[in-house]
Amino acid sequence: MIHLSVMLEEALHHLAIKQDGVYIDGTFGRGGHSQRILESLGENGRLLAFDRDITAIECETARKLLKDPRFQLVHAPFSEMEKVVNELNLNGKIDGVLLDLGVSSPQIDDETRGFSFMNNGALDMRMDCSRGLSAAEWIAQVDEKTLTHVLFDFGEERFARRIANAIVTTRETQPIETTHQLAKLIENTIPFREKHKHPATRSFQAIRIAVNNELDELTMVLEQSIKLLNFQGRLVVISFHSLEDRIVKRFMRNESGVKRNVGKLPIKEVDIEKGVLNVLSKAIKPSADEIARNARSRSAVLRVAERV
Repeated sequence: MIHLSVMLEEALHHLAIKQDGVYIDGTFGRGGHSQRILESLGENGRLLAFDRDITAIECETARKLLKDPRFQLVHAPFSEMEKVVNELNLNGKIDGVLLDLGVSSPQIDDETRGFSFMNNGALDMRMDCSRGLSAAEWIAQVDEKTLTHVLFDFGEERFARRIANAIVTTRETQPIETTHQLAKLIENTIPFREKHKHPATRSFQAIRIAVNNELDELTMVLEQSIKLLNFQGRLVVISFHSLEDRIVKRFMRNESGVKRNVGKLPIKEVDIEKGVLNVLSKAIKPSADEIARNARSRSAVLRVAERV
């Protein structure tokens, strides 16, 4: 399947790209956003991109863009953004950070990656296959209580306890190593199906988030972005499920306006900590035309804030 960058025009519009600006694409993917950012930059502009997936780093678009001296691509999770930016002496000089969260279409469609139950493959789910436990390895060693919490908190799965117990019971007699094996186990465990949703959807999301530490990674990069952005630099985030969007929304809200929880009374002007972000719009959803072209965009939410 051809990879279509979600909310491409909206992201470019809200980054408000300056010809000589310095920008970061925190999730290179297959380079759709990066390519358009470079096209909008002048000869003195600069783009730094990150991706933890080596297949993204080695894709055809990456090889093409790396011929451009204005572009640099780093194989690392975006939680290492501050470290890399400091090494490049760009701290506080970034004019925009774009984060396109979640899993890309090429990752989902590649059965060897184990992200989807639609095709049978090894139960991996790692965005960076060079480090950490695969989903199969994680499932083999996680305790039932932790697994229950992961399924409930990260997947909002109402049958989390029942599924966790079934997984732990099954692994005592046989390892759970493939996507179809896990999906079938969950399907046989849940008492009824949601309309238009596979029974394993929520559990696969939850396990993927846990294996890749996605929510902690997101929290870290959001906190780092404040230090990296220049005055009036833009933070643009595209999320794909409510857990991500809730973190982004809360972060932008907490870092905007006036923080009055100063811990002592009476409150004096000197003690009031003022926020460093200005939220520029409410949640932005993809257009009906985009959803018609790319059904996977339907759950996307874009939020944007500016450094003040």
